[in-house]
Amino acid sequence: MRRLVLLPSPAIRTLFILRHAKAEQADGVRDEDRQLTKRGRRAAERTGELLADRLPDRILSSSSARTRETVERFSKSAHYRGPVEYLDALYLAEPAAYLTAIKTHGGNADRLLLVGHNPGLEALVTRLTGERVSLPTAALVECTVDVVTWSDVTEQTSAELTAISYPRED
Repeated sequence: MRRLVLLPSPAIRTLFILRHAKAEQADGVRDEDRQLTKRGRRAAERTGELLADRLPDRILSSSSARTRETVERFSKSAHYRGPVEYLDALYLAEPAAYLTAIKTHGGNADRLLLVGHNPGLEALVTRLTGERVSLPTAALVECTVDVVTWSDVTEQTSAELTAISYPRED
């Protein structure tokens, strides 16, 4: 009698990558304390509207004021009530820090949203997909990643770029 062995099959996970919305260029304010402009607040809300029908299961964000406000506006607009982790390690991070955060904090989410800064996010998209992209403020990238769990992500993990959205900020 032959014995059937079931192996775990890879799962397709969705990674959303969001650059923070437009922030003020205030003199005398520390970079990490910069707030969103009026246009930036509207753009963050539009991004929430874009994902309202396919919300992330978890959000990982830089701890800066502008990324926090982007997440808050996004969440309110999208009616997102899931977990959010603000990580100091993602402030002006390089791709390796984003990958570590995904691996360490992604949990069992099917859809994960990263909120951060350039140039690290553009470099992350290039590292994962092999495609060079421009991410102005509030730009949203959607990628599919073929991993069983986020803890399987490594420096060699690749993804497929499936969409880029540029919410207007007028």
